[in-house]
Amino acid sequence: MVKYGLDYTRCRWILPLLLGIGVIFGIIALAGWGWLESQTLPYVHQASLWQSCTRLQEGGEWTCESLMGYAWGRAAAATYLVGFLLLVICFALAIIAFAIDTLRFNFIRGIGGLLFVAAVFSVMGLVIYPVKFSTEIEMTGINMFSWAYGFGWTTAIMEICLGFFFCCLPNYEDQILGNVKPTYFYSSP
Repeated sequence: MVKYGLDYTRCRWILPLLLGIGVIFGIIALAGWGWLESQTLPYVHQASLWQSCTRLQEGGEWTCESLMGYAWGRAAAATYLVGFLLLVICFALAIIAFAIDTLRFNFIRGIGGLLFVAAVFSVMGLVIYPVKFSTEIEMTGINMFSWAYGFGWTTAIMEICLGFFFCCLPNYEDQILGNVKPTYFYSSP
């Protein structure tokens, strides 16, 4: 953004836009049914962050069990949800920070720190879920952690990467605001 001479006014909304994409990925992870799925036919197991469903035969009825009955299920859902809520708060703060004409760079560094806290909570939920799920719930057949679980990890990785960007952006305050004199490498004969 700074090194290649992009104008600040043209690219000031890139970071809030990326945070918005992270929020969308988090919503998909929270609402998606693809946290765990059967990998092969017959498809007998499907789970989300909130419940686990199984069926005994192909074309039979799904029997669902809430994961909120388990302490680890509540812990995984709560930690991932706290991380997601912190991400939404960072998204709102980023929109406010970048909408103001005079950008407060210390405020932006605070958003980066809050993103790291959100990433810690998200990763905790994403680690608790598969470890306890695979040990405490009986699974038949070959199962895989699937697309919605992947969206959860994508959200956590985006929180970490955007945290670095938000924390490092104030280091280039003078370049972004245009307060640095250009350096010329031509010398007169």
